[in-house]
Amino acid sequence: MFAILDSLLDPQRLIILLIAVAVFATILTVAAPLVEGDKLRGRLRLVSGERDRLRAQHKVNLQAETRLRERNKGLLTQLVAALNLRQLFQAENSRGKLRQAGLRSERHLLIFLAIRLVTPVLLAVCVFIYTSTFYADKIPPQMRLASVFVALIAGVYLPNVMIKNLIVRRQKSIRLAWSDALDLLLICVESGMGIEPALQRVSREIGSQSVPLAEELTLTHAELSYLPERRKAFENLGKRTGLATVKSVVTSLIQSERYGTPLGQALRVLAQENRDARMQEAERKAAGLPPKLTVPMIMFFLPVIFLIILGPSAIQVMEMRK
Repeated sequence: MFAILDSLLDPQRLIILLIAVAVFATILTVAAPLVEGDKLRGRLRLVSGERDRLRAQHKVNLQAETRLRERNKGLLTQLVAALNLRQLFQAENSRGKLRQAGLRSERHLLIFLAIRLVTPVLLAVCVFIYTSTFYADKIPPQMRLASVFVALIAGVYLPNVMIKNLIVRRQKSIRLAWSDALDLLLICVESGMGIEPALQRVSREIGSQSVPLAEELTLTHAELSYLPERRKAFENLGKRTGLATVKSVVTSLIQSERYGTPLGQALRVLAQENRDARMQEAERKAAGLPPKLTVPMIMFFLPVIFLIILGPSAIQVMEMRK
């Protein structure tokens, strides 16, 4: 055992071992990017067949509503049709919110309408069973009934709150990557590309930074290929994102398509304005940081400082009393 330890602790052997570890780490670092798969391709695989799906969906939407109901005989469709949930819950507004959240298919709309119907009842029943089982003797019946009504009201707003959170998260991802996407779009347009190949190229490049933005640009490129009015494709991009910065670029694209105005100059101005807006937003957040730090400093920093300053004096006083 000691002989093995002595051989391992030999300086020459240690140097050889460290050199071998360094060579292995270098080879691993160089070979890792080659072995790693294409994450962007995997992320955009979900929207690779979006053009064909949009064409089929466009054909279905052109058909009559009665024929669409006859074809879809699923349980959710029958439930929505029987209870007239489309009119009750304003299906078009819900459809717009779901598209902003990244849920675009008709099935997503049916599921959301069914959830809006079931959630208040289910939450109220759960609260009633819970309060009647565990707090039957501790809470009077009036309070249990009030808790059921509160659960019922919370169930009405809960699906919208969840969709709103998805929308905010998606818009945040798009907003953070929009400046870079706009710069890439400007470079592609000024290099001589048309708007369609430019959108396709930008969607591939920006996918590693923001998958939602790559999806939206891919959908816009798909809609430009089959919609009779190209203006509608750009308007759909602004509606799906719900961001003012995107809508301003959409307006420039529509004007360029309609009047033939140069797109590069407009995109350059919009890109600069977007950068300035991001800088102003960062400065606003930095200016609001000191008031936000006041309470944490009072609660966490000052007690530690007082303990460090007054601790030795308190220890000396206690020793003198002994």
